[in-house]
Amino acid sequence: MNLVVLGLNYQTAPVAVRERLAFNPDEMTAALAELVSLKGVFEAAIVSTCNRTELYCHARDLDAVTYWLADNRKQDPQSVTPHLYTLQGAEAARHAYRVACGLDSMVVGETQILGQLKDAERAAREAGTMGTLLNGVFQRAFSVAKDVRTRTKIGAASVSMAAASVRLAERIFPTIAECKVLFIGAGEMIELCATHFSAQSPCKMVVANRTLERGQALARELGGEAILLTDLPERIHEFDVVVTSTAAPLPIVGKGMIERALKARRRRPMFIVDLAVPRDVESEVGELEDAYLYTVDDLAQVVQQGMASRGAEVASAEAMVNEKVHEFNNWLASRAMVPTIRDLRDHADRLARTELQRAQKKLANGEDPQLVIEQMAQLLSNKFLHAPLAALNNAQPDEQETLVNLVRRLYRLQDID
Repeated sequence: MNLVVLGLNYQTAPVAVRERLAFNPDEMTAALAELVSLKGVFEAAIVSTCNRTELYCHARDLDAVTYWLADNRKQDPQSVTPHLYTLQGAEAARHAYRVACGLDSMVVGETQILGQLKDAERAAREAGTMGTLLNGVFQRAFSVAKDVRTRTKIGAASVSMAAASVRLAERIFPTIAECKVLFIGAGEMIELCATHFSAQSPCKMVVANRTLERGQALARELGGEAILLTDLPERIHEFDVVVTSTAAPLPIVGKGMIERALKARRRRPMFIVDLAVPRDVESEVGELEDAYLYTVDDLAQVVQQGMASRGAEVASAEAMVNEKVHEFNNWLASRAMVPTIRDLRDHADRLARTELQRAQKKLANGEDPQLVIEQMAQLLSNKFLHAPLAALNNAQPDEQETLVNLVRRLYRLQDID
């Protein structure tokens, strides 16, 4: 049972590469089915967030998984592989546990990734690509993440992407209270950002979404207004702060749109945070004067503040991960024995059934029950002992000591001495 993790994250690839390899939720079922159709791939789950795309597989052929990822995302393998990391066995399990605990996140200790891992596990289970190995890995990852949250304070001082967005906005505007804020999208990340900006009491908050109903639900919580994405070209110039995070496959805010907005604003600055992968805002927007564009990668410096104070908590969390990796190795070793244990039980059951049927026939023919039982016991004993006795009798001289010790251990003969 070979556990494999293949992926890239904010440490190995810039957002321009990550967005090309990202999967949106609508693609997940088909992608998982295609992945497990590869020869030598038996189970699969895909984790795709703004900071990482990772394939978790029970697989024999790592190269096949690598080329599948590049081909499925329509990328040249040569341009993708320099950004990829591959982990197998215990190290793959360790990585999964660290990801679940937020130890591998840009914001150390953040909790959003755990929900995203659970979404990935659920998607794989519903697609029928979650088997014994991956189920064992993911359930243990969820367990260690819960323990880390309960027994350490790793997340107590974490600075989220949402909080970092507010901090950056405060560098540009004297006070958020005088700003008009536009949120594009209505998903979990936007909800987090809206909560943080709302705490600063901006003078106006608007939610733009593909469907008005979902946008209105968030807008009501904020005491704001909801508009459609199609309204953006006419409305975006009204806002000082724009925070966007959608699942759109292509940018929805272009350079031309922001150029017109800045002109209408008489060059008053716009602060734009693009938390989407693939990106919602064309990168050329960042070249415009008075447009301050930040992506998830640009927030790294802000979110790393305060890390020193959490060093002891991180060390405790890493120790807990190590314990779980040790448990994983033991579990994996026990799983490797399952086929042999099953075959041994089946063999014993077949012998028992054969002798039982023979004894029942003798009893039906009126033979002495006591004699039938004694014969059945003797025949079962002979059949059970036939294989180990034959192995001992036919052992080569250099095998004898090892084989004798093994047989005595298996049959606990040392307990009889």
